[in-house]
Amino acid sequence: MALDDPSAGVPLGKQDFEALARFRFGIRRYLRFSEETVRRHGLTPQQYQLLLALKGFPERDWATVGELADRLQLRHHSVVELVDRAQGQGLVQRAPDPADARVVRVLLTTQGEQMLGRLSALHRDELRRLDTALVPPTWRAPD
Repeated sequence: MALDDPSAGVPLGKQDFEALARFRFGIRRYLRFSEETVRRHGLTPQQYQLLLALKGFPERDWATVGELADRLQLRHHSVVELVDRAQGQGLVQRAPDPADARVVRVLLTTQGEQMLGRLSALHRDELRRLDTALVPPTWRAPD
C-alpha cells in the first residue's frame, strides 16, 4: 500500500499528530543525548552502537561482521572499517571460530566492556528521564 493511497486507513486527527510529534521529539532528544555523550567519552556513535550490538547479540557474546552489518544496518565493508577502528582502540578483538576457520568472531575486550557499561548506564538514566516522551502513540481502531 502506497503512502498516498486514499485507502491507507483512518485519517489522523490532531491528537494523533501531537502523539507522533511528541514521540519523534523524544527519539531525537535521546539520539542527540547519545551522540553527545559517547563523543565526550572518546567514541563515535557508531562505535557505541557496535559495542552495544555485540553485548546485546542474542544467545552469545560474539558476532560476525555480517551479523553486525545486519544489526547496525550498514554495509559489510563499513562494518569491517568500524571494527578495524574499534580494534585499534582496544575495544574489540577478532578471533577465529573454533568450529569453522572461515568464520571470524568479533568480541568485546575488557576495555570495551567497561566503556560500554559506563555509557549504557548513562543511556538508561536518560531513558528514565525521558519516560513518557518515548511512549509510542496508540492508535484508535478503524471504524
